[in-house]
Amino acid sequence: MNNLQRLQLEIQGIELTHEEIQLYLTENGLKHYEEYNPESNKSKRSIYQTALAILESVANNPTLMKDYKQDDMTISAFYENLMSRIDQLERKVRQMSSTDDKTDSNFFMLFQ
Repeated sequence: MNNLQRLQLEIQGIELTHEEIQLYLTENGLKHYEEYNPESNKSKRSIYQTALAILESVANNPTLMKDYKQDDMTISAFYENLMSRIDQLERKVRQMSSTDDKTDSNFFMLFQ
């Protein structure tokens, strides 16, 4: 599975062009054709950050909010669910390690 395929798992149902998805991946330090490494905290974090950026873009586009209708879900319910998912991803990204070190510590030096 490459980075593009892994990202598409996170953003299922969101229609973007291939070029737009490549841009989001590039902005977060990923190449779409490279193999996704599920054991790498850095790769996971970058995928989640990319998905977060895409969801924030969707939330900032009022025309998508107007045109979005699915079954019996209203636009306000879509917005609430979208914001809930954005909050979940932000929390997940903040809690993830930004390196691939095998240390379990989240300690950092505040003063040097």
